Amino acid sequence: MKFQGTDRYVATDALKLAVNAAITLQRPLLIKGEPGTGKTMLAEELAGALDAPLITWHVKSTTKAHQGLYEYDAVSRLRDSQLGDPRVEDIRHYIRRGKLWEAFVSERRAVLLIDEIDKADIEFPNDLLQELDRMEFYVYETDETIRAVHRPIILITSNNEKELPDAFLRRCFFHYIAFPDRDTLEQIVAVHFPDIEKHLVDRALEVFFDLREVPGLKKKPSTSELIDWLKLLLSDKIPSSALLERDPAKAIPPLYGALVKNEQDVQLLERLAFMHRRATR
Repeated sequence: MKFQGTDRYVATDALKLAVNAAITLQRPLLIKGEPGTGKTMLAEELAGALDAPLITWHVKSTTKAHQGLYEYDAVSRLRDSQLGDPRVEDIRHYIRRGKLWEAFVSERRAVLLIDEIDKADIEFPNDLLQELDRMEFYVYETDETIRAVHRPIILITSNNEKELPDAFLRRCFFHYIAFPDRDTLEQIVAVHFPDIEKHLVDRALEVFFDLREVPGLKKKPSTSELIDWLKLLLSDKIPSSALLERDPAKAIPPLYGALVKNEQDVQLLERLAFMHRRATR
């Protein structure tokens, strides 16, 4: 079965090709793109489309590679031994399975999402090379090797916060999710708001793309933020005429908090509005 997108997820032809190529090659699919372009949602929709369990490993700055395999809780075992708990005789009671272990022993082929791998330190990807290549790892405490029952479909997302090692990149199939063009965004909006009025979408997209093109903007609004903004516009029943004015002296759109996410960008838009008012006096 090939991934063709879903009713809830608009996938470009290039993205569908990348997903299916990674599955065919049995390689991890490394997905990059602006935050909010649907990288994480891709794994959710892929799992749904393939009727596969989704196992998600959210990576943080403190995450270590071994946590994806397993963790041995020696402190709990020591405490239980002091309390005379009979469970200390079996060390397996103190081994917590990681997300890779869960994916390897899943009864059905799973989709494993390693989310935002670039948040961890630079050695994190290299520490997983052998496990992702061989689909197995060794548990020292129990002297056993855990092998994948079914090779999971692995999706790895990155926001490009740091470069990934070449050795790791060689083992992945790569795809960059480019920011959607206007036609694709209209399809995405239609998925989320099937009954929305077209003229409101047209006006909202004009404001949205104009905002993304403002020179010096620290954080451009993303697809997910556009969806949030439209949801607020519909909730507050703001008419499209409020967006049609397009007064440059009012550089900040209504309910801008869904689109503009830091004070520097708010101040930039306010300065642009001020400069326009001075120039028109």
